[in-house]
Amino acid sequence: MFFQQLINGLSIGSVYALMAVGYSLIYSLLNFTNFAHSITVTIGAFTAFFFLSLVLKNLYLAILIAVLIAGALAMLIEITTYRPLLQKNARRIYLLIAGLGISTMGENLVIILFGGRFRAYPVTFSNEPVDIFHASVGQVDLIILMVSMLALILVEVFIQKSRSGLAIRSASFDLDTTSLMGVNVQKLILIVFMVAGGLAGLAGVFLGVKYTAYPTIGALTNKAFISSVFGGLGSIPGAVLGALILGVGETMISGYVSSSLRDVFSFSVLVIILIVRPAGLMGKVSEDKA
Repeated sequence: MFFQQLINGLSIGSVYALMAVGYSLIYSLLNFTNFAHSITVTIGAFTAFFFLSLVLKNLYLAILIAVLIAGALAMLIEITTYRPLLQKNARRIYLLIAGLGISTMGENLVIILFGGRFRAYPVTFSNEPVDIFHASVGQVDLIILMVSMLALILVEVFIQKSRSGLAIRSASFDLDTTSLMGVNVQKLILIVFMVAGGLAGLAGVFLGVKYTAYPTIGALTNKAFISSVFGGLGSIPGAVLGALILGVGETMISGYVSSSLRDVFSFSVLVIILIVRPAGLMGKVSEDKA
């Protein structure tokens, strides 16, 4: 029972990590939280659903299309919403408000265009259980965990080994100095939004596979935000660690205590970490945390 709950928790936590890394990447460069992140999760989930329903029943190709569409949407949001504000040196609170506006508007547009009902994917990963250490673990949870971890490792390799990754790491320390060194900062920000949006789209597909696609599915980015604050906003390893801890904690609370306490646990973690260690487990001290 414990091992089964552990795998379930790691699976959910890995999906939280996909979304939390997007929060941390953008925060590390621009020092604000992208609350429009939720709509890219929703669009990722719905893109895969309609591709599977109307085009081709190939889940892996649907995942690829959803990641590309979500990444493109994140870039569009940066160009049309955030960039004009950044060019005017707007206060970060204005960026937060703009992100919340985009999220609310996008959610309502999805409801208007596609309706508010829940939509089950016509094709999913196998639901056949796998016996591991005498525990019955669903294949879908194992696949989600492995693919999510692979995606996060690829992002980390990109950040650590590529020229663009070097520029991102440099910009996370000082964006203005990076610009003076000849780096195209606008292009760099666009790349970061593309990566964050792609990860969010992948998370949306996995949430659709595990549960269903529905207009408010992006609200689960609240858990990703808690994870990124817990791990330390701006820290990618911290975001992953915080997400896995949160996912396992929620699952254990649901399995051994009560599922109604799941959200209580999550938001209690947020309150406690803000009181005890506002910078998070692996974050840097900052004047403006949220």
